[in-house]
Amino acid sequence: MIDVELRVPRATYRLQLNADLTFADVARYVPYFVELGISDLYFSPILTPRAGSRHGYDITDHTHLNPELGGEEGFAHLATVLREHHLGLILDVVPNHMGIGDPRNTWWRDVLENGPSSIYAPYFDIDWDPVPPELQGKVLLPVLGDQYGVILERGELRLSYDNDGGFSLNYWEHRFPLNPRSYADILTHRLDELLNELGADHPDAIELQSIITAIGYLPSRHETTPDRVIERNREKEVVKRRIATLIEASEPVRRMVERALADYNGVPGDPRSFDLLDALIARQSYRLAFWRVATEEINYRRFFDINDLAAIRVELPEVLQATHDLVLRLLAEGIATGVRIDHPDGLWQPAAYFRQLQESYLRYRAAFHFGGSAPPDLDDQIRQRLTQAERGERSWPLYIVAEKILSHGEPLPADWAVAGTTGYDFLNQIGGVLIDRSSQRVFNRLYTQFTGPQPTFANLVNSKKKEIMLVSLASEVNTLSHLLDRLSEHTRRYRDFTLNSLTFAIREVIAAMPVYRTYISLDGVVSERDEQAIRYAVREAKRRNPRTAAQIFDFLEETLLLRNLHHFAPEAHAEVLRFVMKFQQLSGPVMAKGVEDTAFYVYNRLVALNEVGGHPELFGCEVTDLHQAAQERQQQWPHSMVTTSTHDTKRSEDVRARLSVLSELPDEWRQHVGRWSRFNAAKRSTIEGSQAPTRNDEYLLYQTLVGAWEGMEHLDSFTERMVAYMEKATREAKVNTSWINPNPEYDAAIQRFVTGILDPRRSRRFLESLDSFARRIAFFGRFNSLTQTLVRLTTVGVPDLYQGCELWDFSLVDPDNRRPVDFARRAALLAAIRRQREQDGTAALAADLLATAADGRIKLYTIATTLEFRRARPELFAYGEYVPLYAEGPAAGHVIAFARRHPTAGEAVTVAPRLTARLSGGQEVPPLDDLWGETWLPLPDILPGTRYRNLFTDECLTVVEHQAGAGLAMAEVLGHWPIALLVRE
Repeated sequence: MIDVELRVPRATYRLQLNADLTFADVARYVPYFVELGISDLYFSPILTPRAGSRHGYDITDHTHLNPELGGEEGFAHLATVLREHHLGLILDVVPNHMGIGDPRNTWWRDVLENGPSSIYAPYFDIDWDPVPPELQGKVLLPVLGDQYGVILERGELRLSYDNDGGFSLNYWEHRFPLNPRSYADILTHRLDELLNELGADHPDAIELQSIITAIGYLPSRHETTPDRVIERNREKEVVKRRIATLIEASEPVRRMVERALADYNGVPGDPRSFDLLDALIARQSYRLAFWRVATEEINYRRFFDINDLAAIRVELPEVLQATHDLVLRLLAEGIATGVRIDHPDGLWQPAAYFRQLQESYLRYRAAFHFGGSAPPDLDDQIRQRLTQAERGERSWPLYIVAEKILSHGEPLPADWAVAGTTGYDFLNQIGGVLIDRSSQRVFNRLYTQFTGPQPTFANLVNSKKKEIMLVSLASEVNTLSHLLDRLSEHTRRYRDFTLNSLTFAIREVIAAMPVYRTYISLDGVVSERDEQAIRYAVREAKRRNPRTAAQIFDFLEETLLLRNLHHFAPEAHAEVLRFVMKFQQLSGPVMAKGVEDTAFYVYNRLVALNEVGGHPELFGCEVTDLHQAAQERQQQWPHSMVTTSTHDTKRSEDVRARLSVLSELPDEWRQHVGRWSRFNAAKRSTIEGSQAPTRNDEYLLYQTLVGAWEGMEHLDSFTERMVAYMEKATREAKVNTSWINPNPEYDAAIQRFVTGILDPRRSRRFLESLDSFARRIAFFGRFNSLTQTLVRLTTVGVPDLYQGCELWDFSLVDPDNRRPVDFARRAALLAAIRRQREQDGTAALAADLLATAADGRIKLYTIATTLEFRRARPELFAYGEYVPLYAEGPAAGHVIAFARRHPTAGEAVTVAPRLTARLSGGQEVPPLDDLWGETWLPLPDILPGTRYRNLFTDECLTVVEHQAGAGLAMAEVLGHWPIALLVRE
């Protein structure tokens, strides 16, 4: 077998592909990405999704590339262009779920047609034996806009004949296949009339009766033995072909079928006329239901609470093969060079999945290399290669990053065969050091004074997680509690626990979980990390429920930790493990929905902190924390991604950079919020005695306006964006309105308020004040943006850039951050910067960019210059030592600095400012020499006389001796430009 070594990207660029950005579009801009310094493009999912999908995560067909992106032909052209320019490609893999709301998902259609006897029934995580007896052997489809009976009697469910010989039930855009055994109901409904018309001996009549007989011999949809499943799958297709042939050839049979369908479809206003259709629907492998039923009775696992995304069981080898074959082939051929794994916490056993993926990659690589004739000892070679990686003797062969959200202080599981995370941990670390922690009490007081008393973030999270489990994910909790209830009946020690008490205990423990999930495996291994998390959650659940008997929490704890298996009969052990695994799969979605998608829109103290993977209750962090995280990353996950904006972030990196400045100017912020609220008081509405928007929503809006402000010249488009954002934010908060239960009055009041305060004819004073203050915040926000950009590009890890963010980008949560990007403009600006540097020199260019920083070219220049250096010194950043540097002197707390050192690739020193508004006393001046005073940057192990060159300005600095040790004066390092990348000469 070829000896596959890990290919580590130098820098990635994330692209959100859809009909507005196709394979052909990307190919056209490849030269720009190369010029920018990117080594690997990083795509959103490219397999076939639901028609018209804007994000690609609702995959319906894993075997074909998305035709809306250009399909196989378009991708082949792009692959050629990528090869020509030596660009790699990171693919976004979605192993946890599929989109089921599109007929292109043939697997799901087959499940609906054949139920448990479908070939693909095991592919989906469906409970075919749920608690409601009427759902046994069926899958609940909560797609109806009203009660089933109402929809049926309005004639909105229509039976139709498919040209392939089958029949379907139609509901608006939905098309549900019928169980082939129920075809007989339709074909016999007017059979007597046909026989009277043609005669019993007519060939068409004989063929039709033969088909009906064949239908009767089809295996039932409840039969699941392999031979009967295969027989049903084969014979139903034969039946369909015979029906299609007969209907096409026989006009009398066609008329009979049309009359039968008309009878089944009933007459609105005559309820009894729908009895036939109602009885036919009852024979299907699915039950159509009002969409609200999903929260309590849905019996297939979903992606979070999205009914159109059904979970798949990738832990089964055949499912892994079927869903990953195309991706693995692209990897084996070298067209793709790595993968991002979406939502690994939804998987049955993430660690096992990652190892299977690494193993499959090696097999595909071997097959590609040897042309299908693998060496006889291939299994041994693969086993040896993966064992070496497990022992730390070599890296894993395939570059994999996991979209794992880590809680505060939580490490990435050491047994995951990955290079690291997608970078949310870094995002919150760099964001934290840009917060002025000394303002925490002022912000606490301001927040409560403006909005009224607020719960602590911990209490809010606990209550919101419970709300999610009581509403959106109630069915998943019910399934889990019934499973535990059945288990408790297996032993006399636990049988007195009631179903209600078990349901309550499960909700309380999940609500108290400090991490997204634990990773207890089927082999019964419980890590110290997992044990600590579960024991903490149980202690917290007990503390919050002193009137609940401790025994039930103890039972749940011992069950989750597998400490009471001896109390169960051996035949029940598998079910105990199944309960633990299902519990783990549920706690992650509850955390994500309760925290990121709910609490983050309610707790608005300083929304710069409300980011995916963030901890808003922690008011920032210290520079030492940033350094410690980088050093730990270097030791454990040196090739992890580091990012500051993604398609899932609540706010772009530049919006957060601006909002962080508010922590430095708390008194000014307090004054402006109070003034704005008075200006806008008349534009609030009164709904049932309460004001709309609430003070909390109003406070969120003011922060959002400051963070995303684009100036008076863009007011129309900006207003549209703010209206859309506030509708999403308030509905996600689920306090005054929600997606499940919209409050039209409150929604309308929010829209009126936003449009009213942004109307220059009605809000001149407010807009003038907002414009003045927002521009002031933007000035300091630019320094924050440059700081986090430079740190991201030079710290330990693989820097990831989100599309369009090489210029200032003030996008909010999706879909706002998926707006089309003007790549042609960015390419032209980069080319102009290159020409200007050649003509005028680096120093003159730098001065011009600083003077015109508002246009964003300074950020583009920072990125291109740094990535150009990374390209020239790849070993320095991939393997170079990370050395924290600490300034000394009056402004030492305003410095972030570290060195990257490599024995052969040299040294580079990153120096960037923080808290520049406080540093300058709020004066809008760059962090120039007169602000740094006697602040000094010691450089350990560097001799006096050593020279460094700042790549951004071409300035040369010489290390001198100082009482604090050899180093550089900060007044020299950042005397003329806001950041520095110093290369030792």
